[in-house]
Amino acid sequence: MKSKHIIRNTVKDHLLSHIKSGQLTIDKTINLAKLARTLKVSVTPIREALSQLEQSRIVKAVPNRGFVIPELSLTEAKDLYNTMAQLVVLAMEDSQFTQQTVQQLKQELLLLQQAHTHISRMQSRIRFHQFLMRDCSNRILHSLIQDLEAKIFFYEQLYITDASFYEQVDNQNESIIRAIEENNVPTAALILKMNWLNVSEHIKNKLIRNQKISYQTIVP
Repeated sequence: MKSKHIIRNTVKDHLLSHIKSGQLTIDKTINLAKLARTLKVSVTPIREALSQLEQSRIVKAVPNRGFVIPELSLTEAKDLYNTMAQLVVLAMEDSQFTQQTVQQLKQELLLLQQAHTHISRMQSRIRFHQFLMRDCSNRILHSLIQDLEAKIFFYEQLYITDASFYEQVDNQNESIIRAIEENNVPTAALILKMNWLNVSEHIKNKLIRNQKISYQTIVP
């Protein structure tokens, strides 16, 4: 019989995968009964998993509605990307890279460059960064980064709709790999941090423009 911990993590992973695949969208209410039937578990571990995701601000408990995917905001975007930028530096500094890892990173970068839609580019970029973190031994860092990636999905899905934007960060990814090959992980970590902050700046500018448009629409 599976432990409560394993069941809760299974539910959490299921929800995160549905978020990243676009099956759970903003302001959508999560149907606990339906989810329990799908996963063949009780509602209790589902509530526990959702409570964990609420702490990561991926879902939100709303009175008379239950758990929903919350709206996006400029303040959250700033905090989200800044936090991710800091965490990936810690993860890289805790990693030991082998030659095999470097070759696999090059393959992942090639797949990233071959992706043509903004969704496939986004997914490939996240996968590339996940691979960078693979050799990090700190499991807590892995868990925190995974949660943030799920939230980041919503921002990039809505505000980076031009696949060519990601081409601007490809040179940084190549520089990251080159620094790792030269056994210069601090430099690789710094470039990776700038990579996330560049995307952050793009997202923030889009959010600010959208807010101005909304205000102009409301005010005569």
